[in-house]
Amino acid sequence: MGSLDPPKAESNYSNAAGKSDAIHKSTGDDGDPPVHKEMTMEYDSLKKRKTSMLPLEVGTNVMCRWRDNKYHPVKVIERRKLPYTAPNDYEYYVHYTEFNRRLDEWVKLEQLDLDSVQAVVDEKVEDKVTSLKMTRHQKRKIDETHIEGGHEELDAASLREHEEFTKVKNIATIELGRYEIETWYFSPFPPEYNDCLKLYFCEFCLNFMKRKEQLQRHMRKCDLKHPPGDEIYRSGTLSMFEVDGKKNKVYGQNLCYLAKLFLDHKTLYYDVDLFLFYVLCECDDRGCHMVGYFSKEKHSEESYNLACILTLPPYQRKGYGKFLIAFSYELSKKEGKVGTPERPLSDLGLLSYRGYWTRVLLDILKKHKANISIKELSDMTAIKADDILTTLQGLELIQYRKGQHVICADPKVLDRHLKAAGRGGLEVDVSKLIWTPYKEQG
Repeated sequence: MGSLDPPKAESNYSNAAGKSDAIHKSTGDDGDPPVHKEMTMEYDSLKKRKTSMLPLEVGTNVMCRWRDNKYHPVKVIERRKLPYTAPNDYEYYVHYTEFNRRLDEWVKLEQLDLDSVQAVVDEKVEDKVTSLKMTRHQKRKIDETHIEGGHEELDAASLREHEEFTKVKNIATIELGRYEIETWYFSPFPPEYNDCLKLYFCEFCLNFMKRKEQLQRHMRKCDLKHPPGDEIYRSGTLSMFEVDGKKNKVYGQNLCYLAKLFLDHKTLYYDVDLFLFYVLCECDDRGCHMVGYFSKEKHSEESYNLACILTLPPYQRKGYGKFLIAFSYELSKKEGKVGTPERPLSDLGLLSYRGYWTRVLLDILKKHKANISIKELSDMTAIKADDILTTLQGLELIQYRKGQHVICADPKVLDRHLKAAGRGGLEVDVSKLIWTPYKEQG
């Protein structure tokens, strides 16, 4: 679909002797059969109509063939002229309207079904007309299901500005260690990297280069085999390093550039002095290879125990995200504080946190036979009371009676929720954690 090649008409005519009169009667004056002439005219008309659409305007809605070989609705976000080609030869940057922005990509014309093109509609007019047609309840349901995770704190104007600035991925892939990774989002690398579709990262110091040969030369000189910081945890092949952004500014900034490729909501902090980075690694005889990380402010007035969290795509679905969350709460326990992650959370981050809070709280409620308060749960887990309350409300395990919240922990209901919550991931062996809180280090 989307191709402008003419259909191949199969001939129904025979060249056998004795059939020439029949052929002569069924042809026009120029010798072409009327049916064939009709098909050619229809094709020419179709070709003209499709050609007149090109190039497609930004904002066009159309069906696009994705990697599953099925057609999905997309919106054209941007277009660019292909060099050394015909005037209307463009490729298009599209957003798959059914999916998260991380799947946005450049596609060729032949992937688009031009028969499905819908005219560009002014979004402001469309929104106004749609909202007039919807009841208040319908509008609220739409808003709830179409929020792009991580942008809840932005007003409409700020959100449009954010999406305009970050709408097109600037880096398509990166090489990090033994992995080549497709990126998800825009990251504001310095201007000299604007023409790069692929970047090569040193997996130990996180310096990035334009060419493979540059990386190879760098690796011969780089003497790091692990993140530049203190190893505060080692259990088996897993290690955690604490990196001070003030002492290792370039590493901290490079880590932020890298993380932004996979986090849509993240604000890029150039001033990394105020942050500590906790980098999780898998270790072997070649060194310590980054799996993911979380960052936290050295001093948070809002009791945030985590600012940003990322598990790199090759290591996702292996329990590392839950491990990082659990680790952040173990640090809070060492500090003698309750903690909560900084908002907004990404869509994947929110899912991970809900899963972690659910499993931790259900495990305690299952083992604890006597009544237990939210304050006691908070003291035991270092989870903020508000997060405990929203989690238990989501599980319908809490009621409001006589001016206070009462936890209703029926064993069968707890078992059902625990089964639905799935595996707990890798556990933090607290006996292997050797760490001093930052204020005490100072």
